[in-house]
Amino acid sequence: MSPLVAGVDSSTQSVKVVIRDADSGELVASASQPHPDGTEVNPKHWLSALQSALDQVKQHKIAALSIGGQQHGMVALDEYGAVIRDALLWNDTRSDQAAHELNQEIPDIHLRTGSKLVASFTASKVRWLADNEKDNAAKLAAVALPHDWLSWQLSGADSLSDLFTDRSDASGTGYFDSVKNEYCRDIFATALRSQKDIYLPKIIAPSAFGGTTKDGVPIAAGAGDNAGAALGLGTGVGDLVISLGTSGTAFAVSSSSTHDPSGEVAGFADATGNFLPLACTLNAAKVFNIIATTLGLSFDEFSNLALNAQAGAGGLQLIPHFDGERTPNLPQAKGRFHGITHANFTKENMARAAIEGVVASMVYATQAVEKLGVKYERVLLIGGAAKNPAVQQICANLFGKTIHVPAAGEYVADGAAKQAAWALSGGKTPRQWELGNVEEINPMGNDSELVASYMELIKE
Repeated sequence: MSPLVAGVDSSTQSVKVVIRDADSGELVASASQPHPDGTEVNPKHWLSALQSALDQVKQHKIAALSIGGQQHGMVALDEYGAVIRDALLWNDTRSDQAAHELNQEIPDIHLRTGSKLVASFTASKVRWLADNEKDNAAKLAAVALPHDWLSWQLSGADSLSDLFTDRSDASGTGYFDSVKNEYCRDIFATALRSQKDIYLPKIIAPSAFGGTTKDGVPIAAGAGDNAGAALGLGTGVGDLVISLGTSGTAFAVSSSSTHDPSGEVAGFADATGNFLPLACTLNAAKVFNIIATTLGLSFDEFSNLALNAQAGAGGLQLIPHFDGERTPNLPQAKGRFHGITHANFTKENMARAAIEGVVASMVYATQAVEKLGVKYERVLLIGGAAKNPAVQQICANLFGKTIHVPAAGEYVADGAAKQAAWALSGGKTPRQWELGNVEEINPMGNDSELVASYMELIKE
């Protein structure tokens, strides 16, 4: 009988666990547990949710596990390994000015790390801590990311030197060189305004184990959530992934690193040894949710209304910067309807404009990736909103390409499980598990003028 592996997705709102056959990838069991969300959270909530989810599938004996997690979050630890303050998460924009200052102080940071800093990055949050919570900064002995901290907690290790991570998640810190696969400690010191020796999780190979649980189960390197999803999807060079969850991401697998001076594209690493240039928006499916709720509609009703409206929503456009925006970098921006008239301000057009606005922001993000010379042939659409017919069709229309929609799945957790199986095999090539049915959605009509209009409005 093949061994079983566990994959974990510790996201902004919940923890999900999948148990899969290490050889075939067959799904054996799954579980999930919500935890408090927000922009700063006590990491103990993540651990409690993870332990609860693992308890739900404990009847299955696993041979290895791996954790995928939300990127960027700063888990500040003191010399005893205690959490100093609530973790500042990727969606916390208070560090916007800190990012601006660091980019000025280190003008070549994008050449060294692949990314110009925005508020989301860990380095920006380290600088914010140094400037705004000096007592906490003085206590700082280690900085971990969410998935690093969870792996460390599961291992029961009590030494900060036992913290470990992988290159994909480290590449989202703003102080890691994913070409050399090493930290830029001078950048970290500049962010902290201190030369104090701070523990940073050691980088282990994508197919390696970094520790074991208290029960002796080996724990693989883990990954950032987007890299985990790419691995779970089985993507390769030439694939572009559009993910519409709480936030939106557009990322492509590339054989070479990218270095965007504008800061719109983060030069991440993937979970295999390649690179994962990525542009992220702060506003995606939650825009659909708030508009549907405001209109008193279920998501299915909202979708049907959108499909009943004409492309372009009669000239009504929604700029979805409800919580500020990361791509483009407009942290103080607000959402707005544009082009309202007595004739076009209908429920149908509001629903259509909401979806077109969010998808257009993903087109904008994709164009930012393309400007760096990254080529792609296949577009995959994933995330909670990907199964919605209106979202699928409007995505195909605005991208002007066939959209490939895999069956709904927990791709971050699946990627983590695949990584655990990869390490369990002794570091052979990653498993190629079947995705199941992949639906193809073809564009209807030419929406190039609508796209061009949105590209101008999104930047304002």
